[in-house]
Amino acid sequence: MEQTGMKAFLKRKNVNITVQTYLIDALGAMAFGLFASLLIGTIFATIGEKTQIQAFQVIADYAKSATGAALGVSIAYALKAPQLVLFSAATVGIAGNALGGPVGALVATIIATELGKIVSKETRVDILVTPGVTIISGVLVAQFAGPGVAKFMDAFGQMVKTATEMQPFFMGILVSVLVGVALTLPISSAAICIALTLDGLAGGAATAGCCAQMIGFAVLSFRENGVGGLLAQGLGTSMLQIGNIVKNPRIWIAPTLASAITGPIATVVFQMTNIHTAAGMGTCGLVGPIGIYTSMDGGAKMWLGILLICFVLPALLTAVFGEILRKIGWIKEGDLTLKL
Repeated sequence: MEQTGMKAFLKRKNVNITVQTYLIDALGAMAFGLFASLLIGTIFATIGEKTQIQAFQVIADYAKSATGAALGVSIAYALKAPQLVLFSAATVGIAGNALGGPVGALVATIIATELGKIVSKETRVDILVTPGVTIISGVLVAQFAGPGVAKFMDAFGQMVKTATEMQPFFMGILVSVLVGVALTLPISSAAICIALTLDGLAGGAATAGCCAQMIGFAVLSFRENGVGGLLAQGLGTSMLQIGNIVKNPRIWIAPTLASAITGPIATVVFQMTNIHTAAGMGTCGLVGPIGIYTSMDGGAKMWLGILLICFVLPALLTAVFGEILRKIGWIKEGDLTLKL
């Protein structure tokens, strides 16, 4: 009876303790927070550096400084926080990001938001209790858990980067496929790459995988979705296909095989690198190619690499693999249709 009462209370407070809530909804929102602060700030910084226009650098500095607050608010918003909790989450995000990086902000904000939701409007002094509980709990979690989370993520990311430098061919395949798959799944490849600081060759492989998924699905589904679908997936996200993947997982084979090929080409042939803030974005808003441009020294080899790895090879390889799959009946008409 007591358990039933607790479930009813949590339901009334809109506290849903599920994998969907914390590892998909919150992580996805975290990516938007990163894009609206750190990532867009990085783009402005690149523009300012290349054009020597100081205003862009000033804008970039402000955007980057807002990262923690943007993370807190975006995650709390995904958890459907009431107003006082939502606004208080900005402070929690700042503390979490400062002490534990993006994942530290994620953990601290989730716990603080859920506690804040539980006490919200339960007392006559809600204006003090709700932000107080949210901020105190969030900052405490950031202080105790943040440094450990940051060390773990840094160590894991460093291991991946070192392994990629030592074995660029095999790790190029592995990183490209895994990050590309993460991009299409309803989780955030961008958040993963930023949390792991996945830059250098590993960042280049990650970008190759993301581009293979986005450009691959855009080309593969062109006959069903036309130009609108091409742009929505090629410059937006291949996540639009997740519903169709659930119905027929075999449509995922072609772009995934393409990523397994472009990944090692990126690492071995072009020695392509990227910054961690752009590595998991692929061709979304052309952020991935912009990141490569920021990371590398320029030159004909870099531009050829961007053209082939980010656009041409994903399109050609996926188209070829897709035709084979259609001929053997693994992909049928309508399997890739989007509801745009």
